[in-house]
Amino acid sequence: MRHKHKAAQDEADIDMTPMLDIVFIMLIFFIVTASFLKETGVELNRPDSSQKSENTEAQSIFIDITARDEVWYNKRRIDVRAVRPNVERDKAKMDTPSVVIKADRDATSGKVIEVVEGVRQAGVLNYVVATPKAN
Repeated sequence: MRHKHKAAQDEADIDMTPMLDIVFIMLIFFIVTASFLKETGVELNRPDSSQKSENTEAQSIFIDITARDEVWYNKRRIDVRAVRPNVERDKAKMDTPSVVIKADRDATSGKVIEVVEGVRQAGVLNYVVATPKAN
């Protein structure tokens, strides 16, 4: 009777060694195949979201350049020589002015450069030139 009881107890034991081997193999696999982020080594001072202005669109001046090299300033057509005085006038009304220059794909680079120079001569250094994505 005791012999049967001891045999039943031996059958109830589970050998954990193969399961631990599989777990360690999976761990090694995931460590080796994981992609790690590479740090640039330069710490950047980024603004917090609480520091951003709630009305950033109101703090921006929009200049469009069409495919026919027409310059549109805040939805009205102007001559390229009028970019500087218009930007200077509107810049005086803003705390931190920024200019968004949207150029059409077919606009000439010379016209874009003229507009950028007008913005820079007006004293605005915070400007962005946005162009459409190439196909």
